[in-house]
Amino acid sequence: MTENKEQPTYQLREMKAELGLLTKSDGSAMFAQGKTTVLANVNGPVEVSLQNMNIEKAFVEVYYRPKSGLPSVDDRFMEKFVKQSIEVALYSELHPRTSYRIQLQELENRGGVLACAVNTVSLALLNSGLEQKYLVAAVYCAVNEEGEIHVDPDLRKDQVTQAQMTFVFDSLMTKAVAVHTEGTFTMEQYKKAMDLCRSASEKVFEFYRDIIKKTSVLL
Repeated sequence: MTENKEQPTYQLREMKAELGLLTKSDGSAMFAQGKTTVLANVNGPVEVSLQNMNIEKAFVEVYYRPKSGLPSVDDRFMEKFVKQSIEVALYSELHPRTSYRIQLQELENRGGVLACAVNTVSLALLNSGLEQKYLVAAVYCAVNEEGEIHVDPDLRKDQVTQAQMTFVFDSLMTKAVAVHTEGTFTMEQYKKAMDLCRSASEKVFEFYRDIIKKTSVLL
């Protein structure tokens, strides 16, 4: 009975991506998980302002634009989370006194937009050719009112959940490099959610490899 309950929780929404869409950037990607879709472009290393200059490494700038309206406090948080997630993976010390500029545009949000944003930037960085120590992949899950954990569900903004969690893993040891949680949950649910999302992240890394292979063939 336990196996039947957990079986659906591993299923990820269909992933689609297109690389190199924007010709005026060093790297770009559009990535969709289900209907949740984000567009990202990367430029760098480029000139950095004096206030952000670092003599030891490049400064990472992340800008996020919502689908409509002006950026909110939540959007500012998304910028910080994406920066935290990808900054650790970059060899930014190779380009001191410069900046990496990353711009994100939300096209559609049907749940998991934070994870989708991280994955879109990962693909845009791959397309840019910037040096990275490893790749990162994000997976989100939701805990419903019955306490069941579902990985990467398709959610409406008004849909009620007990908790939502986003985990970011590296491609070397699938260690968690960033975590964001909302709502109430038990420690047991947290550990189970992390294990489920870690397993699901392998599918995201596999998707990265497939899309890069396809892009290379087309080139």
